[in-house]
Amino acid sequence: MMGVTAKVSLVGDFAVGKTSTVTRFVDDSFSESYLTTVGVKIDTKEVVVDEADSRIKLIIWDIAGKGRFSDTDMNYVRGSSGYLLVADGTRRETLDSAFHLRDQIEETHGSLPYVLFLNKSDLEESWELSEAVISGLRANGVSTYVTSAKTGDNVQAGIKELAETLHRRAVGS
Repeated sequence: MMGVTAKVSLVGDFAVGKTSTVTRFVDDSFSESYLTTVGVKIDTKEVVVDEADSRIKLIIWDIAGKGRFSDTDMNYVRGSSGYLLVADGTRRETLDSAFHLRDQIEETHGSLPYVLFLNKSDLEESWELSEAVISGLRANGVSTYVTSAKTGDNVQAGIKELAETLHRRAVGS
């Protein structure tokens, strides 16, 4: 079967772990050193999406973190098939920022498939999001994964769900 390609934007506030999440997904590695993304960083990875060995090549645009997008940031999102919305579970306000970004994307680019990552689950003692908040997100139809870029928890599963959705849309099934 001919391969499918999809652009995926990675969005969220600064220091929520977007770049670490992509590095965990693409290279299966993690670095303790913090490097701020300037502008956009692009990675690619092919994902097998079903038992028939169908594949989708994800072109992942890791967009510099902020709570609100400028016109330039919004241009980075243009052409995306979907996106990963990332918040830091140890900083409750980053979830609000993530939803502001989602609203901006929907206003500019329409409704695109997305998956929400509540990152840094390895920092349990500092966690600021309750099970009730997480359950509420899921009850409202938000595909939500509690993730850790450090340990890899749920990173592959969350991105695979998005990849499967994008593949289904691309092949029309």
